[in-house]
Amino acid sequence: MTASKSATRSVDTNSDDISRITPLALRTSIRRGEHTGTTTGFSSGYLQGNLAILPADYADEFLQFCSKNPKSCPLIGMSEPGSPHIPELGIDLDIRTDLAGYRVFRGSAEYTSVTDVSDVWRDDLVTFVLGCSFSFEAAITRGGVRLRHMDANRNVPMYVTNIATTPAGRFHGPLVVSMRSFAPGDAIRAILYSDRYRLAHGAPVHIGDPLQIGIADIMKPDFGDEPVINEGDIPVFWACGVTPQMAIRNVLPDFAITHEPGLMLVTDVLAEAAEFSLQTKPEVYQS
Repeated sequence: MTASKSATRSVDTNSDDISRITPLALRTSIRRGEHTGTTTGFSSGYLQGNLAILPADYADEFLQFCSKNPKSCPLIGMSEPGSPHIPELGIDLDIRTDLAGYRVFRGSAEYTSVTDVSDVWRDDLVTFVLGCSFSFEAAITRGGVRLRHMDANRNVPMYVTNIATTPAGRFHGPLVVSMRSFAPGDAIRAILYSDRYRLAHGAPVHIGDPLQIGIADIMKPDFGDEPVINEGDIPVFWACGVTPQMAIRNVLPDFAITHEPGLMLVTDVLAEAAEFSLQTKPEVYQS
């Protein structure tokens, strides 16, 4: 497996400006092709989501996979079959156009990268939106802790680990993690801040030696950009919503759509209140 292409910010914009852009304005910019890069740092305080779109025949099993693996797959939204809309996640939100990059799978591990899936949309597709660690980054930076990948205008690095997820039906695979490095004192603060956001993966799954979770070379991520690690930094690893992509590759459904890592769906839901404002209790989908 090779790392995905870099998904840096599409414009050279002041970090304060991008943090204040509304989710609706950002989605509109993405839909028009004006923003093409990572969403890290954008629309501060709002919930961002990973994407998994599957035929209805797979929906029950994938929903069970999310239920059994809430750390890596915190479900924040699910569509009706064939609908590209999830109203509770955003005004004028269209799943087919409102992410800057998609991966389209057709029965194999190979995929096509596209910026719009309207032409391949099907009436039997069910969309799952899963929480993303970008959502707690605002809390970390508000607390005065710098995030090195944001300062370097990079996508966060992501790695496939040797930690197995809990299987559900045909879905299984390794846990994927995102990594952020900190000075020791800042690492403690970042952990405490992230722990409040359970729909955005919550607290880390590992701290320190990457070899213990199967990462041979921390400077060579499987997805995202090369990390910025300063002398004395501690690497901190959070569960990542790219995990379902590994499970989907193991199942190889005839058709599936996911997001490009780092290019997320930005919702209208405030991250701070997401657990109270969203109805996320899984219910088995009846096909």
